[in-house]
Amino acid sequence: MTRRKFTAKFKTKVVLEALKERQSLAELAQKYQIHPTQISGWKRDFLSGAESVFEKGKTDKRSESEKKNDQLLKTIGQLKVENDFLKDALR
Repeated sequence: MTRRKFTAKFKTKVVLEALKERQSLAELAQKYQIHPTQISGWKRDFLSGAESVFEKGKTDKRSESEKKNDQLLKTIGQLKVENDFLKDALR
């Protein structure tokens, strides 16, 4: 049996319906053909990250290109260390 993967959009839809409490978790689980525990987990994750939406000044304001550049520099550094190690091992 293969694992089903759910999109963030789908999870958000299910969680928002669960938060409205118009249907029980069992009814939602049956409607979307998932286990009630799965909905509870998504709901818990959603609520634990919700406060970050309202935090000011703590968001990372760097652009995507700066983030990508930092990642590339880290990768270059890692490869340089590995390359130097292998050179020393061959001597």
